[in-house]
Amino acid sequence: MISFSKQNGRLSVFYNQLKILEHSDSCPLITLKQGKETVDMYRGNYFIEDETITTLPLGSYLLSESYSEGRGVSTLTFSAGQTSFSLELSERDGRLHLRCSPLPAPYNRLALRLFATEQECVWGCGEQFSHFNLRGKNYPLWTQEQGVGRNKQTEITRTADRLDRAGGDYHTTFYPQPTFVSSRRYFVHADTYGYADFDFSNPGCHQLEFWDVPAGIVISVKPTLLEVVQDISRLLGRQQYLPSWVYDGIILGMQGGTQTCLEKLEKMQNASVKVAALWLQDWEGEKYTSFGKRLRWNWQWDRQLYPGLDREIVRLREEGVRVLGYINPYVLVDHPLYEEALRLDLLGKRVDGSVYLVDFGEFDAAIVDFTKPEAVAWYKEVIKRELIGFGLSGWMADFGEYLPTDVVLAGGKDAMLEHNRWPGYWAEVNKAAIEECGKSDEILFFMRAGCVQSLASCPMMWAGDQNVDWSEDDGLPSVLTATLSLAMSGMGLNHSDIGGYTTLYGMKRSKELLIRWAEQAAFSPLMRTHEGNRPKDNWQFDSDQETIEAIARMTDVHVQLKPYLMHLVAENADQGIPVIRPIFLHYELESFMSVKDSYLLGRDLLVAPVLEAGANSVVVTLPDDEWVHLFTKVEYHGGRHCIEAPLLRPPVFYRKASSFASLFSSIQ
Repeated sequence: MISFSKQNGRLSVFYNQLKILEHSDSCPLITLKQGKETVDMYRGNYFIEDETITTLPLGSYLLSESYSEGRGVSTLTFSAGQTSFSLELSERDGRLHLRCSPLPAPYNRLALRLFATEQECVWGCGEQFSHFNLRGKNYPLWTQEQGVGRNKQTEITRTADRLDRAGGDYHTTFYPQPTFVSSRRYFVHADTYGYADFDFSNPGCHQLEFWDVPAGIVISVKPTLLEVVQDISRLLGRQQYLPSWVYDGIILGMQGGTQTCLEKLEKMQNASVKVAALWLQDWEGEKYTSFGKRLRWNWQWDRQLYPGLDREIVRLREEGVRVLGYINPYVLVDHPLYEEALRLDLLGKRVDGSVYLVDFGEFDAAIVDFTKPEAVAWYKEVIKRELIGFGLSGWMADFGEYLPTDVVLAGGKDAMLEHNRWPGYWAEVNKAAIEECGKSDEILFFMRAGCVQSLASCPMMWAGDQNVDWSEDDGLPSVLTATLSLAMSGMGLNHSDIGGYTTLYGMKRSKELLIRWAEQAAFSPLMRTHEGNRPKDNWQFDSDQETIEAIARMTDVHVQLKPYLMHLVAENADQGIPVIRPIFLHYELESFMSVKDSYLLGRDLLVAPVLEAGANSVVVTLPDDEWVHLFTKVEYHGGRHCIEAPLLRPPVFYRKASSFASLFSSIQ
């Protein structure tokens, strides 16, 4: 129910008795701005500046009531002089809907203030790697490379900025989403793909600035935070069930050719490692740059590097091992798929009509224009023919965040508005190709770039290119923050490269980091390794026998959890409850609302991974319940505990009253 209150010159708007909006002359709800942006993109890193030309706070207001389609509509018209702007408020499907009027000339920015309290916590905005509780900072919502290090105070980030403009910051992300959840038990979602900035730094308000007026803004108030999160995906879409084979072992990332990969597989299987699949990212060929080993972006089997792979895929599948590949939404210049797309006029262009070639780091590739139906149809056929037809059981659907803002797209669509939408287009292409082949129950793809469309179109996210280190902003700890942020945005399925990926500026993956990362991954919906961009610099899953045995041990635990994980994935698909979830979704206490170093895997497992090098214990705060250590079987009550955590015995606890207690108790 929508209600209004006018007191002491302030207008307050309530929904279901919760104050949502507040307006006064000194703190107007609506401010119009005229701005002029400059956008500079370098290899997926964006540098955006906005010059404010004019700012107009709208102090006066008029409230009117009407009816439309049998519903009551309240209209708030704000004005200053001859300039006005309207908000229509209505209730639909148990949510508050705001509809904005067009911006009056010459204004092209809309700033909307929501009521806030000083103690309020805020989560979401897609995938955020540095901060889980977003209060106190602003978040530009723009898909791009996450950046190296992602903290301007660290030497790694400063080096990446100095050498390659690639350092990133606390807010840079592959997956922004204009959706947030408040600890006051509501969510806000803005229906826009334009550049936005959500500022949570003011104690008394949240200011949302849009460069494209949202088609609508939806606000949902619920009795609990769990119900709030469920309602996000009820509105925006939910991920599907995963293929059954995903839970049957680890997906080993390897490369280098048929013989090399088969030898690695044999080595792991001889050590009793349960292998669900081989992920061969270089199945289409190799390309080397100063960054390290890259891939040849022509999505066709490289027969020279992988002779006989077509036969091996069939044989391995009969033995229970799938083979996965790699693809992204670009095509490498002067290669067969590029030539075919060029001939069919399916590529993004420059103003002069030439093909827009993007610098991806010492090589150029063209953009398949997904705003053109013929290009979508063509790329689906490429996936059907070259990947599905070849026998792959899945792939990494990489990139999606690079769309330049000056590319000319079909039908004159503005690339500045299409940029944040692009990962959704890319997800839809992959999903549709699989569905049209009737393979949804068999094939898995996973992406790093995302947008709101990803909830309905991408079955699995992965956290992108973490450093091979322990850093809070871009190492192992950031994976937890990213997953929890996605969970609060409605996306319930995420995983990461075991051991991280980015190997630069002296960083090298250690044996300890790889094993600790595998411990965390065992308590996630999917286990998958990656060699990193400089494999020879990194400790790998088969670097010594002790590491192989550690991988085997944690994979065994993961496989034993299959019935529980399948239950959680079904909960996510059917009820919108994320697989990995913040503790406060079930124990709604202020003390848990900023916790990002432990999480619940479903309702019944609490996981507190070791996130520091050399640590042999973890301090864990357990909710008020009866808990049993998964490995030692020692029982604990709620409260703060220092738990010993030697390698291969991460602090994981199951709820004694769980219906899966017998399964958990059987894990030794």
